[in-house]
Amino acid sequence: FKSDPTLFLLWDAFTMMKTCLCMLALLYHGANGFQFMSKWKLPTPVNVAQEAAIEEKFGDKKLVVITGTSSGLGRKTAGALLRTGQYHVVGAVRDLDKMEAVAELDEWPLERFTPMECELNSFQSVRDFCDNLKEWKVGKPIDRLICNAGVYQPSLPYAKWSVDDHEQTMQINYLSHFLMISELLDDMTEAKDPRVIMVGSVTGNDNTVGGGGVYPIADLKNLDGFRAGFKNPIAMADGYGFIGAKAYKDSKLCLMMLSNMLHARYHKRTGIAFSSIYPGCLAESPLFREKRAWFRRYFPVFMKYITGGFVSEEEAGQRLFQVAHDPRCSKSGVYWSWNGGPRENRGLEALEKGGQISGGGGAGGGWDSIYENDQSDKVNDIDLSVELFKYSTEITGAKWPVKKTVVSPCPTLKVIGAISNQMIAKEELKRMAEKPGLNEDGTPIKPKLTVKKKAVLVTDKVVGGILSRTVGRVARFANRRLLGKLPEEALTGSFQEEKPLAKA
Repeated sequence: FKSDPTLFLLWDAFTMMKTCLCMLALLYHGANGFQFMSKWKLPTPVNVAQEAAIEEKFGDKKLVVITGTSSGLGRKTAGALLRTGQYHVVGAVRDLDKMEAVAELDEWPLERFTPMECELNSFQSVRDFCDNLKEWKVGKPIDRLICNAGVYQPSLPYAKWSVDDHEQTMQINYLSHFLMISELLDDMTEAKDPRVIMVGSVTGNDNTVGGGGVYPIADLKNLDGFRAGFKNPIAMADGYGFIGAKAYKDSKLCLMMLSNMLHARYHKRTGIAFSSIYPGCLAESPLFREKRAWFRRYFPVFMKYITGGFVSEEEAGQRLFQVAHDPRCSKSGVYWSWNGGPRENRGLEALEKGGQISGGGGAGGGWDSIYENDQSDKVNDIDLSVELFKYSTEITGAKWPVKKTVVSPCPTLKVIGAISNQMIAKEELKRMAEKPGLNEDGTPIKPKLTVKKKAVLVTDKVVGGILSRTVGRVARFANRRLLGKLPEEALTGSFQEEKPLAKA
């Protein structure tokens, strides 16, 4: 640069521009601190080759994983995502033949839809699916994970058991999704706007008529069933007798609690938005395939013209699609609903509009009718949510990633931080050795130091002694000259006098 002043000026301007951009980005991202830097990567040959492979396979499409895309809500949501041309959808299903037939029938673009086998009735199948997905997507991060698949078996007089010997409804609806999220969470942190969406239910939220006024009520009680391992013959999360309808409601309650827990635990550290939704009552959905014929015929009529809670599969699919697609729904820790609660005295309006009226989850309203719904005390029970997370981890064998808050990449701060950590560790060892504290009976605690820690203490004592007699003397002299002598109050304390304990 010395030989060419122009190059020097250009380099200086470039350096200033980089600094300004970093400052502006930090100001823009505000409370997220340096989180936006977590996705920065240096252009290595491996990264360049990987980006080329991703570009060739996916182009600019976002990657979405949906469970249960062969029927009902999942099918309609996948179709809505594919119609935008902005997504590549992976359908996690148990029956590939059925899925391929549905994709052909609905005329889905097969170059942007990939079915993969995933039997939620088996933890091993979930792990295999996640491994196959990671290998197939050649390093592309997952942008959306939609936990949709579910079973509803309200008329079962006894529990049915999964491959892993757990009650089927709870494993398929909740536990296997719990495991899947743990397997894919780390990968999703690399996406620009990652979202994990869980399909909840009004039946899992007992602050509503549908959730709190119809027996059985979703209630995990003290999680005695999960605490005991939740294996055959324990069929319910609370440890009591099996009721098919309650197993479904409990599983939805678990999903909604999990969404809140993951938001608190991982959102700020990963940038992933966790939310749950209630798209409305899909009275004509295959979810009710195990109900009696008369129920399947008249239940949709009741929901359309009496409660106003009916929603078609098509519209429910549009709602779930909205939470995956709409920029407004990138907010985390939210329970999304539509239309603001069931309406009463709407019989005439319902007849005039063929049941298509606005209601709490009822049809109509469009995108602008979405709102952040309130959750029940059970869903918001933090202590029970922590216990649920703990026992679910034990039951599934899930391994959750340890995510740390992203800090400044400044080299100077990193050096200072490393030195500070060493000094702190050294002082803590000294404190533990010299003043270990007291047991309940007043006897001193004798810490058990490892050979390595003992070696550090001996080394520190030797080096510290030498430094104390050399550099330390100079430092103490400079300290006295520059800062002056410590006041007596600093050595004896000035807040209040010590008083002896009163004798009993």
